[in-house]
Amino acid sequence: MDKKPIENISWVILIILSLVWGCSFILIKKSLLAFDPVQLACLRLGISSLAFAPIVYWHRKETDWSQWPKFVAVGLTGSGIPAFLFSFAQTQISSSVAGLLNSLTPIWTLIIGIFIFKLTFNRTKLIGVILGFVGAASLILLGNEHSLGGNPIFGILIVIATVCYASSVNMVQAFFSHTKPIIISSMSFFLIGPPALAYVFFTDFTTVMATHEHAWFSLGSVTILSLLGTVMASILFYNLVQKTSAVFGSTVTYLMPVVALMWGLLDGEPITMLHIAGMVTILIGVFITKKG
Repeated sequence: MDKKPIENISWVILIILSLVWGCSFILIKKSLLAFDPVQLACLRLGISSLAFAPIVYWHRKETDWSQWPKFVAVGLTGSGIPAFLFSFAQTQISSSVAGLLNSLTPIWTLIIGIFIFKLTFNRTKLIGVILGFVGAASLILLGNEHSLGGNPIFGILIVIATVCYASSVNMVQAFFSHTKPIIISSMSFFLIGPPALAYVFFTDFTTVMATHEHAWFSLGSVTILSLLGTVMASILFYNLVQKTSAVFGSTVTYLMPVVALMWGLLDGEPITMLHIAGMVTILIGVFITKKG
């Protein structure tokens, strides 16, 4: 595993990302008030790609366009596929539970790093991995419609999304260690966003905007989600991975579930001992995995 020294600025970036991404789940929830999951995901990707377009143009001469398949792979796994998975999942589970399950990302980052990118592995890390999955399984298998805000089986979609995130993190470290983070972010979104945005206008989006009472509130939520939670955060995140390592970067999920739980509590979501126990078990597993 990469043992780069961790600078103070890296910890600052980690905290900022934890706070910003911790708010993402409640923003998804509010976006779903007016939009269906496909519209939400496509809007999120499309707005992000529009924001990144000027950056792509500005850095066009510095960009290695022959690596476009790798940019697409990073974009799809880091944002494209998860955007749809989270949108569908949060129609059936609460934003706080989505935030808790997202904490599996560092564990999947390690597993993928070991089996694909040949990171070292030991028994301590195995214990951490097991604990993390026990925590996630307790939320999915022991939760009910009241405690999880809907069908707990939809939590599996979040687990799949964390596998995607972990794959993206490892690819960034493996393929783009010498590429500017802003180029990684802008190219990965610019290549996948336009088709998603175009598809929005083949749905009933314009009708929703004209008739739904929460339309503008939801559009504002997905715009904030895109510009802060996607555009700004992805640049900071890829910068963090380059400065440190894939596993350190993925530990952004230490604080995210706490922020997600706070927002869920403020929004009237049920917070039970199962949530707390699941979060603690997952985070202990992540901690052991990181230190092992």
